[in-house]
Amino acid sequence: MSDGVLIGFSGQPEQLLLSRANRHGLVAGATGTGKTVTLQILAQGLSDAGVPVFAADVKGDLCGVGAPGTPNEKMLARAQSMGLTLDPRAAPVVFWDLFGQAGHPVRATVSEMGPLLISRMLELNDVQEGVLMVVFRAADEAGLALLDLKDLQAMLTHASENAKELSAKYGNISPATIATIQRNLLSLETQGGTNLFGEPALQLSDLMRTDGSGRGYINILAADKLISTPRLYATFLLWLLSELFEELPEVGDPEKPKLAFFFDEAHLLFRDAPKPLLEKVEQVVRLIRSKGVGIYFVTQNPADIPETVLGQLGNRVQHALRAYTPAEQKGLRAAAQSFRPNPAFDTAETIQALGVGEALVSVLDEKGVPTVVQKTLVRPPVSRLGPLTPAERTALIGQSPVRGLYDQVLDRESAYEILQQKRAEPEAAPPARQSSEAAAAPRPRASNRQGMGEAFAKSMLRTLGSQLSRELIRGVLGGLAASSRPTRRR
Repeated sequence: MSDGVLIGFSGQPEQLLLSRANRHGLVAGATGTGKTVTLQILAQGLSDAGVPVFAADVKGDLCGVGAPGTPNEKMLARAQSMGLTLDPRAAPVVFWDLFGQAGHPVRATVSEMGPLLISRMLELNDVQEGVLMVVFRAADEAGLALLDLKDLQAMLTHASENAKELSAKYGNISPATIATIQRNLLSLETQGGTNLFGEPALQLSDLMRTDGSGRGYINILAADKLISTPRLYATFLLWLLSELFEELPEVGDPEKPKLAFFFDEAHLLFRDAPKPLLEKVEQVVRLIRSKGVGIYFVTQNPADIPETVLGQLGNRVQHALRAYTPAEQKGLRAAAQSFRPNPAFDTAETIQALGVGEALVSVLDEKGVPTVVQKTLVRPPVSRLGPLTPAERTALIGQSPVRGLYDQVLDRESAYEILQQKRAEPEAAPPARQSSEAAAAPRPRASNRQGMGEAFAKSMLRTLGSQLSRELIRGVLGGLAASSRPTRRR
């Protein structure tokens, strides 16, 4: 096995060292300059080295990595100039889709997502976010599992109806504020958010598989439709990063990453993000490398990424940038200054003059030091350039190692069912005033209060029977470290 992934040639091979691939990276460049091809090369090279990959397919053509390539004359000539022999082959792939159409459904529970990320998804202000946190806390303490959006809606209604009691315990809760959250939640539902929440929830181990020959699976998230709701797209990927951060053990600097995570259209993660969230993102990026995860941001301009995050991206591939406006010129200068300079050329001028399939490359060497930036001719891929046909995608989904595990929705008893039952029981109870004959008739329960309590307790026991009796602990981005997922048989 090679100790690196070949990116291209600059007069010498330029490769991403596997032992430094968990130090994160950046693939940047204007539209049409070759970012997707570079992403495809890196993903398949890491897969060949036994590293599982997760990548969002925003334009719909990254899925071509699942089919062998058909090199044209131009690609063959480029390979020959590099001394390469193209061996067309497909990479092992697993397709995921939030909407369950172009891949396996991918879900998370409301509790796992947590109030901080859901607040951002709903575009709540600080006051509304605080109320949502109270709702989550009240649900935790009452043992009410929040699995899908109808659970959250039911809990919000319950909080509104009991605002006086909850305010006395947690601070002021305004029914008007809850109503605003509910309206935003309805908007999220119309955008497809209902598909994201529920069970069976995604198991991280299913993103970290290798095939029979030891190659890592490339997990491709169909994001061509999801990207039309950018807040949902960015929040989901941020949740996935936070789950990886929480669940994976510390491994230091491994010989190769345990997972490589490619975040396309990365600017959406940071757009209009509040300062506390940016601080959490910086923390995750800084610390997750010690858990063997490499994060690669893919965006048009490095200026799209905050400097505190950009400074931690040691492996960089910069395609051409165009600078016509003052803001673009500022971004160009920032991109050029982020490289270790090469005395052979002016970095800023070279970035503007790069052709399609060319890039400036600087990666970390064996000592973890960035190499001098080199003008590099990117190697041609061995898998297909362009999308799969619908029939090809369907065939690959049918051969997936996770087929049948996520396709059917599981709707077990949770907050919605328990609160519905609690609401219905008083209506079924006998009226307070009765005739003397009815009053003399025997009753199955001593009193209405006792019966309702018994039923509620039994419902609670059914829900919590498989869980540890302890308070759920909030995760680094507001998720829950303790999961309410059912045990899956493999």
